[in-house]
Amino acid sequence: MKIELPEEEFRYITENSLECDKETAFVLSAQNEKYLQDAKERGAHSIISIKDVAKLFGVDNIKIVGITGTNGKTTTASAIYSFLLDLGYKAAMQGTRGFFMNDELIEGKSLTTPSVLNTYKHIYQAVAAGCDFFVMEVSSHAIAQKRVEGLNFELKILTNITQDHLDYHKTIGEYIAVKNSFFQDDCKKLINKDETKASFNVKNTFTYGIENSATYRLIAYSLNNATSGIIQNIKDVVPFTASLHGFFNLYNLMAAIAATHILTGKKLEEVCEVVDNFAGVSGRMEQVSEVPNVIVDFAHTPDGIQQVLNALKEKELLVVFGAGGDRDRSKRPLMGKVAASLAKKLYITSDNPRNEDPQAIVDDILEGIEDRSIASVELNRKKAIKMALDEQQEDEVVVILGKGDESFQIIYDEKFPFDDREVVRELLKIS
Repeated sequence: MKIELPEEEFRYITENSLECDKETAFVLSAQNEKYLQDAKERGAHSIISIKDVAKLFGVDNIKIVGITGTNGKTTTASAIYSFLLDLGYKAAMQGTRGFFMNDELIEGKSLTTPSVLNTYKHIYQAVAAGCDFFVMEVSSHAIAQKRVEGLNFELKILTNITQDHLDYHKTIGEYIAVKNSFFQDDCKKLINKDETKASFNVKNTFTYGIENSATYRLIAYSLNNATSGIIQNIKDVVPFTASLHGFFNLYNLMAAIAATHILTGKKLEEVCEVVDNFAGVSGRMEQVSEVPNVIVDFAHTPDGIQQVLNALKEKELLVVFGAGGDRDRSKRPLMGKVAASLAKKLYITSDNPRNEDPQAIVDDILEGIEDRSIASVELNRKKAIKMALDEQQEDEVVVILGKGDESFQIIYDEKFPFDDREVVRELLKIS
């Protein structure tokens, strides 16, 4: 990706050595330093650092908010973005859902945290559009690979730390250490006080929680007919209502309310007044059909599955799920165990198998299920969804997990069109 900067001594900048020439400067980062010699041999105009790009792009002219955690990054980021817009600020958001600016989709989905230069490009666009805030999801991969290098964060947020990405980080200890490494500096931080695995520099730290005393504490809540709660910050005690479902979303809302309060300096009451305007994120606890009741969610970790199914524990649940290929194998039996403990019936199928044998992935999941009589295996995901819908009784809920609002299924290196929600609508013949 080349970015044109016609007013500079070089015309373009790039982080890809293959794109270097006499008009193009090579942006050196921790990710591409091994290609430095190649950039020089291809005649790069010059070699510049990420800090140089920061000056060129004016990244210090906007307040950057970074959110990391195993679960809840997307919902928390989206809620903060929504609250800021409703309070009259201009804002941009980058993450799993794509790049948004002032309530418009600018770029579609990509990595949770793109390359360094891509992020700087988005910040540059946000500054040019007059945005006050840039809200971004920060993945553990991005922290480890220094894809947030050179960014000065106004606020860093930790949602939680549970098991994920051990295909990359190898051990849970390494994964926890990577997450916590994001919070060791002196910038403002907002930490989930109920997350026991959190470790952080206490300087400039705010906390939020439900179980433990915190800067922002939820002192009462109700999950009947969506969500309502009362949040306490020092002497302020303020109620809020929201259309989101599930206990886990209380944490996401708490983080978003606290963050918006810290970032804007608005009265807590003003922030809480706009909470109910946030309708949630597509593919996160999304009710695709009311009768019969069908819910689609992105949950793809043991903790994520537990949170979603616990939110629906008053119902009898028929759960369709699988696990991604070429990813952390150790979480698969744990996913099976959690799902079996909370569901009436399981339909185990393919997720994004990538280069793995779908049956081998299913076998890993089955290892965690003691009572195999509640589990049906159907590798064809559409057929598995149809089985669940066909067997669904009046008061049961079909819950389809793992892909959320993804519009494709990855088999080997190809993406095939597949959207759980569209499949449900097609099978139920609803528009």
